[in-house]
Amino acid sequence: MAVGWAGDGAVSDQINDSISDAVARARRELPRGESLKFCEDCGEEIPAARRAALPGVRLCLECQAAAEKNRSADYSLYNRRGSKDSQLR
Repeated sequence: MAVGWAGDGAVSDQINDSISDAVARARRELPRGESLKFCEDCGEEIPAARRAALPGVRLCLECQAAAEKNRSADYSLYNRRGSKDSQLR
């Protein structure tokens, strides 16, 4: 059922696009390369189990949690791709 200017399946397309964007962002943020032995922020040793579980890790657990908390403010759950306002510009 089409509503307004939207075609059939527009809501599903918006949901799929939002999920695809989130997955792509998460993949871009995955660490790569060799893990560091010491945290690049605080200098504390990164446990061997963490280095083995997450290749390319650069931060200890506490610094990683703080970085993720700060980074979460940069993202909005509002779907700009599907908003009427973004389509009018």
